[in-house]
Amino acid sequence: MTRIVALPGDGIGPEVTAAGLQVLAAVASVEVEQHVFGGAAIDAHGIALTDEVLAAARGADAVLLGAVGGPKWDTTDPSKPRPEQGLLGVRKGLGLFANLRPVRAIPALYSASPLREERIAGTDLLVVRELTGGIYFGAKERSADSASDLCVYSVGEIERIARIAFGAARRSVTSVDKANVLETSRLWREVVARVHAEEFPDVPLEHVLVDNAAMALVSAPSRFDVIVTENMFGDILSDEAAMITGSIGMLPSASLGGDGPGLFEPVHGSAPDIAGQGIANPLAMFLSVALLLRHGLGSEVEAAAVESAVDRALEEGLRTRDLGGEASTAQATAAVLAHL
Repeated sequence: MTRIVALPGDGIGPEVTAAGLQVLAAVASVEVEQHVFGGAAIDAHGIALTDEVLAAARGADAVLLGAVGGPKWDTTDPSKPRPEQGLLGVRKGLGLFANLRPVRAIPALYSASPLREERIAGTDLLVVRELTGGIYFGAKERSADSASDLCVYSVGEIERIARIAFGAARRSVTSVDKANVLETSRLWREVVARVHAEEFPDVPLEHVLVDNAAMALVSAPSRFDVIVTENMFGDILSDEAAMITGSIGMLPSASLGGDGPGLFEPVHGSAPDIAGQGIANPLAMFLSVALLLRHGLGSEVEAAAVESAVDRALEEGLRTRDLGGEASTAQATAAVLAHL
């Protein structure tokens, strides 16, 4: 039996996870094991990720994550646990170095985007974000009057994420950095260029500074096929790209590594302001389930069925509140299930 570990987390995480597991059960026979994670784990165990939960995740075929965080656990005290430590810990513990965030402009939602239809039409891009290096994982220091975060990248880390990006390309790869200022970015650009020349010379490659990439994402997003970039830049750019779809509630992600299980989660946060009201948009979770089926279980037909069901429900008028409608989480789930 295929084993899935579910980490619902905080805020709307449990709501969208429950909905996602309904969709998963409609297309696949799986055994699901749920564990507390993030802020919920801090409340229960004093730590965001326990050794037991990490061990369970390592033994699974795939991990489905809801969301973590909320004002209850916000603190500037570096000695206090934070829910986000669980997220970073599970990524590191599973060796998940590549985060894939597909961004597709769905015709039924063109009007939901703050960008004009002619700008977003035809957009179908993939952000490949390096996930376990850079400033998020570098050494951190804090004194009474200063603080520092160390940004470090190795040649090996850059090589492996570049290979993922080139392997995923259909048309081209855009490598995003800040090589005019940062030494890590200069190394990034050199290594990506070498991997391109030695291993993927037939895939067109361009180098773009991160500020220019941010502008191009809102002015001409359809020019991009695969964007590959470091951890922090990828975090920011992929959230920006969510506006192409009309809502961050539409963006799924897959975090992949070596031989172990992948982790699949919607890009949106825990949205504590709407938690418990039954109005969260579950569509990003459904699309994350599709990525779990495709990349985690090798079930392409079932993955395509879930994506098609989401598209058809939207074409028939399904709109949650973030998309300008009134559909509840349960109604959105029922609409997608009806097409499965």
